[in-house]
Amino acid sequence: MADPKPLLFALYEQASVGCGGAPSLWTHPADERLAINSLGYWTNLARIADQANLDMLFFGDVLGFYDVFGGNADAAMKWAVEAPANDPLMIIPALAAVTENLAFGVTVTTSYEHPFTHARRFSTLDHLTNGRVGWNIVTSYLSSAARNFGLEQMIKHDDRYERAEEFLDVVYKLWEGSWADDAVVADKARQLYARGDRVRPINHAGEHYRVAGPHLTSPSPQRTPLLIQAGWSVVVARLRRSTPS
Repeated sequence: MADPKPLLFALYEQASVGCGGAPSLWTHPADERLAINSLGYWTNLARIADQANLDMLFFGDVLGFYDVFGGNADAAMKWAVEAPANDPLMIIPALAAVTENLAFGVTVTTSYEHPFTHARRFSTLDHLTNGRVGWNIVTSYLSSAARNFGLEQMIKHDDRYERAEEFLDVVYKLWEGSWADDAVVADKARQLYARGDRVRPINHAGEHYRVAGPHLTSPSPQRTPLLIQAGWSVVVARLRRSTPS
């Protein structure tokens, strides 16, 4: 009988005053969430999670306010329902610096990001955290988010899936197929950082994206970050490795 897979435990968070399904907790006298704009709040939380041997600090995220009830965002503002929505990606390097083993999962949409900049951002985070970063893949569901990116309405369901599929194809090519494992030499005496013949463009030309490459960031500890499928996410991620031979 095979050994059972270990259980992993994560602390769910959002870089907002009102977090997830319990946005009113900030009103409790003992709650400190009004300090979410301070770095000290997050470094303290990360240290506690690390000392408690939790596996991951997981950040949910949204790109718009909830504005359906009453036809406006007044209720969301009053109760800080997942608001204000700061960028969790900006917090992670500081948290990695004060923790030893804690990993960090971040929700990033495929609908309003570009795969080239996304791949560089996550490779950078993977370097800075020494391989402790994961990407929760979503396609977004708020109409207010669509309007924030210049759309009159949300991208249709099947179109979001299709766009996400190609987004994944591009980032896999950048992470796994652009730099060979032996591309980086980093030899001061020879004045040779990387072998140009071992770094190649990806030349992706699809329906939604055209990305030449090469990937701007050298291979990170994981290359592809841990891919996360949260409870209601709408993209099934698959991992393919296509490192140049």
